[in-house]
Amino acid sequence: MRKLPDTAIFEGMYPLVYFFGHAFPSYFLWTSLTACLCLWILVKRATVDRRWILDLYLVLMVASLVGARLFHVVYEEPTYYFEDWTRIFELWKGGYVFFGGFLGAWACGVLYWKIRPSSEVSLAALHDVFAPVVSFGYMFGRLGCLLAGCCYGRFCEMPWSMSGRHPTALYSSLWELGVLMVLLGADDKLKKKPGQLFWLWLGLHSLGRFIIEFYRDDFRGPTLGISISGWISVVLCLISVFLLVTHKKVNLRD
Repeated sequence: MRKLPDTAIFEGMYPLVYFFGHAFPSYFLWTSLTACLCLWILVKRATVDRRWILDLYLVLMVASLVGARLFHVVYEEPTYYFEDWTRIFELWKGGYVFFGGFLGAWACGVLYWKIRPSSEVSLAALHDVFAPVVSFGYMFGRLGCLLAGCCYGRFCEMPWSMSGRHPTALYSSLWELGVLMVLLGADDKLKKKPGQLFWLWLGLHSLGRFIIEFYRDDFRGPTLGISISGWISVVLCLISVFLLVTHKKVNLRD
């Protein structure tokens, strides 16, 4: 998600919703709902101590917020924030990058498990617990981008265009819905191969993200042929394919 626009890019989008005469960013309301739903699904999927998983979820939420924000600040808009560093804390104005949040949460989640391991689940199996949860969160959360009018696409004349642009947030959501269906179908089949469900998600998600990046038209920061998110997608997809093919649980062993 980039910085929230002052007005909707797409006709019919609602960057602001009003309650009792006060305006609230629709994106943050939707993101809050997404976080609550993800927590509910996680508690249903996890078979570990509930307090332990709730503590982990809190760590992941904080880490993802910090990671997503820092990635945007340092890579996409450094000049804007270095002019006045207090702008970094204006979180309500938007400015987040999914991969920054994901990598930050991933690193902190692994560190949390190393410091406070659970005897009820291995690190590899824990990744598999989270895979469908993260997939659902991305699929559902991208609809918040659609409401806000951010993360928009290039101009196009397709029948499904929105205000003459590719609805890339909707593309992302539909792709991830397909990924989620694949994960749910493979969940039981991969239970004897801890870590594989997570790599399957990461590979499919990264593939879709790489493709959709070519249709994005919002500011993406400096590029090297493709956006930094595109390059991250390539790296993560290749790693996932390698680990799926070789059936190794590199970096996920307990």
